Amino acid sequence: MTDIDRPGRRPRAVRRAASAWIAEPAGKAALALTAGAVLTITLVVVGAPPVLRLDRAVAERLHTAALQHPGLTHAGRIVTDWIVDPWTMRLLIAATAMWLWHRRRRLLAWWVVCASAVEWGLRSLLRWAIGRDRPTWDRPVDSAEFAAMPSGHAMTTAATCVLLLWIAHITRQPTGLVRLGAAIAVAAVAAACVTRVFLGVHWLTDTLAGTLLGAGLAMGAAAAWHAGPYSNTARSESLAHRRSERGPAAAATR
Repeated sequence: MTDIDRPGRRPRAVRRAASAWIAEPAGKAALALTAGAVLTITLVVVGAPPVLRLDRAVAERLHTAALQHPGLTHAGRIVTDWIVDPWTMRLLIAATAMWLWHRRRRLLAWWVVCASAVEWGLRSLLRWAIGRDRPTWDRPVDSAEFAAMPSGHAMTTAATCVLLLWIAHITRQPTGLVRLGAAIAVAAVAAACVTRVFLGVHWLTDTLAGTLLGAGLAMGAAAAWHAGPYSNTARSESLAHRRSERGPAAAATR
């Protein structure tokens, strides 16, 4: 029997891994974001009157505005159907994974893809488990299927943006580019939340829960990467890629 198979070894290993994950700043952020999402979902599930009244008031006011301003409604549909659509976000993840693969950061590429897939699966599971009805209107301006909570647009956009910003950070992209990306990420998440409520297919708390869950999941994936042995392998891949890039350049200068 090896050491890892002995009784008590695995629980200790799990505790060490959990402690390392929590010690990461991203791990702490993931816990805080997830706690906020759980609180939001709990308040909705138990039917907290102030929360439900807020949802109804915001939805009715925005739906009235959507009916009064068809131009804004059309623009909102373009944003939600093309710019912050979950499939657009998944295409960004796929493109990022291909870029990482080309740079020989293959483990990191798989990590990002798997994190995005987990977000997709978790969102579908939660929607089925919570089963919240979407808003209904006499004069709808848009339509959507399946349960409402959490918002898929908000959750996928938040998870994708956080993952892309994390990738930009650990691949050492220029500071100005990262700051621009952060500004675009904030705008994208806000657009996903506002348009879904404005078009009358989600409640405000649907988008809040989706944003918190998506960002929390992405932060959790980042913390797990840094807390585990994967970052050492990734550094080796990055070093090998840099050497391969310097090789032809060095040969050309001889």
